[in-house]
Amino acid sequence: MLEIPGPDGQTRTVRLSSPDKVMWPAGEHGPAITKRDLADYVIAVGDRLVGDALADRPVTLQRFRDGIEGGEFYSKNPPKGAPEWARTTMCTYPSGRSHPQLVVDETATAVWCVQMSTITWHPWPVRTGDNDDPDEVRIDLDPQPGRGFADVVEAAQGLREVMTGIGLTPFVKTSGNRGVHVYARIAPTHEFLDVRHGVIGIARELERRMPDLVTTAWWKEERGERIFVDYNQANRDRTIASAWSPRPLPGAPVSTPVAWDELDGLDPSTLTLRSVPERAASTDPWAGMDEAVGDVAAAVALWDEDVEPDDVERVVALERELLRDEIRADATELARLLHPRWAEIGASGRLLDRDEVVAGLPPTGAELEVVRAERIGDDTILLLWRAVGARGASLRSSLWIRESGRWRQLFHQGTVEDQGAVDA
Repeated sequence: MLEIPGPDGQTRTVRLSSPDKVMWPAGEHGPAITKRDLADYVIAVGDRLVGDALADRPVTLQRFRDGIEGGEFYSKNPPKGAPEWARTTMCTYPSGRSHPQLVVDETATAVWCVQMSTITWHPWPVRTGDNDDPDEVRIDLDPQPGRGFADVVEAAQGLREVMTGIGLTPFVKTSGNRGVHVYARIAPTHEFLDVRHGVIGIARELERRMPDLVTTAWWKEERGERIFVDYNQANRDRTIASAWSPRPLPGAPVSTPVAWDELDGLDPSTLTLRSVPERAASTDPWAGMDEAVGDVAAAVALWDEDVEPDDVERVVALERELLRDEIRADATELARLLHPRWAEIGASGRLLDRDEVVAGLPPTGAELEVVRAERIGDDTILLLWRAVGARGASLRSSLWIRESGRWRQLFHQGTVEDQGAVDA
């Protein structure tokens, strides 16, 4: 049993079974790391792990019952036997299903997660009071083969300039592998799809500034030796390993917050479960993050600059690039990935005309104008349309798929803006 300080002077008792179970085997990186070692690490860095990354957020647990060399699985539903002090929050997934997820508000809850063989925590970019509007921008800089960490640092500094230039305050951490993650707090004023647009806008602006170093290409074979500016985590139910989380890799590297002026010359392989507690006790590179809240609207504006209604061909190209990987999936999986709600419209197996499209949309109070419809697969159609509402005109799109002879519509790249009436 472990005794762990809780809030208001309370003491929490957490059972830790099989403390000698090996989570990371011995090797060139050092001796084996046990389940008890992992629990001790979480206790040592708990204030940072919880305060910087997990508190008041839905969290998915990446679990390894037999250590990193065994099978892994992700727990979205809270594991059975959660302590009475641990709370949950209800989340809606792209499939349309809703169920509770664990919230890790204190160190004792994180240690209980270790008892459940958790190695890495994956928090959503939302707070429990509003699970639909992100309060964080997260961007993953993923180096392709042929690029080293120094190249990632150069890209990260360029990304910092882009984000600072649009009023965001970026903070950085190592990924726990070869890349870095850049975060910025934002006011929770926009839904997931709008924030995704903003992240893509930032990524494309960085690509324009550093075309030989970074890429937003969806296909790996098109990235070459550049650094992929990964915007794919800016989706509902898509997460990144939290700050201070160990990673299931040899040597137990930790995704570690660092100061911007530390990046040059940093060797991320030195930031491990054994070394990071001392760092966590002596430095606070993310101090002030919660107070540095920006507005994502300027990032969304970068996206909008790429999708002016008079540049439809470019819009089609951008959307196809974004979608083409998912189009390989079957209809059910595509729905799960892209949008929680299906709207069934028509059964004729043909492209519906404007009146039928409008009839199938929820009431919005907006005037809709179909701009273009393009078939991008035997059973997939991309429809571009303009919505003119109280806040002006915006170009939006819907993805249509045909299943068992019936057309079904998925809202993908945005919603009608005037009253948020199209659920996302």
